[in-house]
Amino acid sequence: MSTIVFTVPGAPVGKGRPRVGKSFGTGQVVLRTPEKTVNYESRIALAGHEAMAGAPLLELACAVKLEIYVQIPASWSKKKQTAALNGEVLPVTKPDIDNIEKAIFDGLNGVVWKDDVQVTDVLKKKRYSDTPRVVVTVEHRTS
Repeated sequence: MSTIVFTVPGAPVGKGRPRVGKSFGTGQVVLRTPEKTVNYESRIALAGHEAMAGAPLLELACAVKLEIYVQIPASWSKKKQTAALNGEVLPVTKPDIDNIEKAIFDGLNGVVWKDDVQVTDVLKKKRYSDTPRVVVTVEHRTS
């Protein structure tokens, strides 16, 4: 087994649902991925690319650990902010943990692994932090 660990900086963004629109010129109905999702997946791909450091795409089964850290609301009292930092108050707010996972996995397709179907095990958690980010750990078979 080999391990790759990297951080996607900034506030985690859940995978947005495609929006229906019309193509200019043809008038055909098209689905468009929301710009916020596209931008976040680009940030994910960049972090994954840097972690791979030129290594070939993973081709075998992978286990992924996602440590998701969301911003503590500034409007909270110091006492509640401290409790959040200590894990006593957990984030039960948007974005949903599964939508963040979808964005991370899609952003890593063709960057870290060939396709996210290779992910066979997932461990994920969402907590508060002063520094919003997602720490991604990928363990993969080498043979």
